[in-house]
Amino acid sequence: MMNIPPAEEREIALDVETTGLDPDGGDRVVEIGCVELHQQLPSGKEYQAYVNPERAMSEAARAITGLSDEFLQAQPRFAEVAQPFLDFIGDSRLVIHNAEFDMKFLNAELARLDLPVIDAQTRVTDTLKIAREKFPGQPNSLDALCRRFNIDVSARTKHGALLDAQLLAEVYLDLRGGRQQRLGLDGAEDVRKRAPAPAAWPPLAPRPEPLALLLSAEDKEAHLRFVQDALTDALWLKPSDG
Repeated sequence: MMNIPPAEEREIALDVETTGLDPDGGDRVVEIGCVELHQQLPSGKEYQAYVNPERAMSEAARAITGLSDEFLQAQPRFAEVAQPFLDFIGDSRLVIHNAEFDMKFLNAELARLDLPVIDAQTRVTDTLKIAREKFPGQPNSLDALCRRFNIDVSARTKHGALLDAQLLAEVYLDLRGGRQQRLGLDGAEDVRKRAPAPAAWPPLAPRPEPLALLLSAEDKEAHLRFVQDALTDALWLKPSDG
């Protein structure tokens, strides 16, 4: 059975961008993006912050995100965004793709400030794990899932935490069977009650004059020759027994 935890009324789709791959080696968070979900749908409330990592970006991270060291040096440090970030997520469940990566970085940043870390076991839904269980042996990156669910990624020329969180919110809905689920039998009666009655098509007025025949005399003669010469076995050319 699919190991999808029960949805909560409020959840947060979350993504981070970083200077590299290893927080234990000194890599830091450079962007946080959050999208609030209410009953699995985006509520319109979002949180986004760029962060000064106080170190240089790796070449790979710079290429992926498009963020320069000069731009990041002008941004607030994590200590300045930590409380607004924690206030936004509150005690809601976090929805993260490849949660181990993001949580390792976020908890490293929180621990550096002597703030309580986030318990990934009790607070995080990892959409990568759900996708791997649902689509074993198939590509399950965020990009691959967007393609599978026909989610528009045309705006994603670079990786950005907020944009990725927005895409993740849509992927999460599909992984839960969301679009199909909301058309299920449980809510069918409510949908029928809310939906306006379909308008009847107006009756067609009779055509005052018949349409002109588009076949020319040559076309009709050629068709007759074809029927007589080529379709010698046609049933309608044989005499009737009756």
